[in-house]
Amino acid sequence: MRSLMPPSDRLEQIDLARQYVLDKRQQLPSPWIQDWIERSWQRCLSWGHSPQQAVSFDTISQQQLRRLQDQNQQLLHAASAELDRLSRAIAGTRYFALLTDAQGIVIDTRGEIDRQNKHAHAIARIGVDLSERNIGTSAIGAALTEQRAIWLHRGEHFLQDNRVFSCAGSPLFGPDGQCVGMLDLTGVDAPERPELQHLAAQSARCIENALLRQHAPALLLHVNWTGLLQGNEHDGLIGIDADGWIVGANRHAREILHLNPTTREHASDIFALPWESLHDLTQRDNSHEVPLWSGLRVQLKAATNRERPTSLAAAPQVLKEVESDLIRRVMQQARGNVSEAAKRLGISRATLYRKISPPKRPSDA
Repeated sequence: MRSLMPPSDRLEQIDLARQYVLDKRQQLPSPWIQDWIERSWQRCLSWGHSPQQAVSFDTISQQQLRRLQDQNQQLLHAASAELDRLSRAIAGTRYFALLTDAQGIVIDTRGEIDRQNKHAHAIARIGVDLSERNIGTSAIGAALTEQRAIWLHRGEHFLQDNRVFSCAGSPLFGPDGQCVGMLDLTGVDAPERPELQHLAAQSARCIENALLRQHAPALLLHVNWTGLLQGNEHDGLIGIDADGWIVGANRHAREILHLNPTTREHASDIFALPWESLHDLTQRDNSHEVPLWSGLRVQLKAATNRERPTSLAAAPQVLKEVESDLIRRVMQQARGNVSEAAKRLGISRATLYRKISPPKRPSDA
């Protein structure tokens, strides 16, 4: 854990670390920066990057962007409400939120983004590649590589051009335990706010839980150690299908129950009781203490999944909501310019007008 110090001393230590690692190519004699930053710097050097080279915030092609949006519809839908809440939490701080896929490509943005600022505009665009290999050390690349919450300030970025940024990042894991993307909070020439690392991690947990609920399990179990169950987003969360198979779990649940991410597991392999009795817990308002086969005991609170579709007819509506949300965000980025928005979305102006125009009432025909 980095010790607290005045901002001037902090920046001086970062500069000293850069001199040793990036200029002299020597190992640090003192822990002036966290070890994961030095590892990232070394990766950048191994790829032939130079700290003095110009940063290139490249965007993917329109065809790639359409494919990316299709591949990440579930993540975009699960993250939308939390990103809105997050943008309110950081309002007025000169920080904004970015959502990327597992390769570090931006798929959504939120918050007060100063489009007149070239640095903010460069990174806060849907389809821009912010991977470590493309822009060097950043909270985005580090969070995806280290798979942990990150705080990065000024000169801790590899490229000199990126010293204007301060950013927090947290990876996002899907119901199967695999990394699906990351959440980033970035400020441009903004005061250091290391507490944003905790905020990013907390918001990431909320998005992960929304992804699990969206996975539509028949039964949702809140789980925690005895005496610690809260019945909210901070608990472990497990999804179980109608036959008792575990179809997904958040990170906390995986740690508590030591779930194997590569093996399909059944509730009866984890809980030392008939798995069918877990459904009985939905009839109780309070939590219930349950034994594990390990001999340990946990508390469970069960609920049916409120977000589970009652029929396949609900699926088109979900997709329509995702499409509408995407169009709204791209229109905001294009500042209402329909031609520009259509170009970014890879569709014609006529198609976009049709999608954003309200449906005609029978009396209008």
